[in-house]
Amino acid sequence: MSDNALIAPSILAADFGYLMRDIKKIENNADYLHIDVMDGHYVNNISFGIPVIESIRKYTDMKFYTHLMITNPEKYIKVFADAGSDNITFHLECTEDPDKLINEIRSYGKGVGIAVHPDTPVEKVFPYIGKVDIVLIMTVYPGFGGQGYLKSSGDRIRSLRKAIDEKGADTIISVDGGVTEKTIKEIYDAGARLFVAGSSVFHAEDPSKAVDDLKKCCM
Repeated sequence: MSDNALIAPSILAADFGYLMRDIKKIENNADYLHIDVMDGHYVNNISFGIPVIESIRKYTDMKFYTHLMITNPEKYIKVFADAGSDNITFHLECTEDPDKLINEIRSYGKGVGIAVHPDTPVEKVFPYIGKVDIVLIMTVYPGFGGQGYLKSSGDRIRSLRKAIDEKGADTIISVDGGVTEKTIKEIYDAGARLFVAGSSVFHAEDPSKAVDDLKKCCM
């Protein structure tokens, strides 16, 4: 397991009217750009989709960490791959055949992630350790930004970390929700290494400094 904390600012918290301006502020020191795709079905909110990803892809070389909070993700893997995603993460709860989705995403040369809802037992993702690059533990209820970190997430992260280590896999634990300077060290110590941060980055006076400050909290 690497000791490096990786930060993925979520554009859900950016100013949509000045989206590229906000992305440019963090592109040199953030590790990924997290793109929350919501369909109004799996989660109540609706965010953005393929045209937005295609548009911002033209203007940045950042790695796109595309988080599909949608039902029937198998219908959309190719278009999100073609739009410029580098990693495509789908929800365990939204497909009957995770292995098929994993293989399809791999067929397009993309990284693969599998996300798990706070109410889903984390043990359900254990069979996919080593098959995916990222396991994303939702540390808030998905659908809206700005929520507080769910304290119960620590035990889930530690349990997943133990399972990964026992398998000798290099799967990265990512977390999404409530990541701030106050919470990140606790989450890091539990075993996560890739942190999705929205409000704590894009609502900061200096988003670039906010990314660096989050990383420093884990040193």
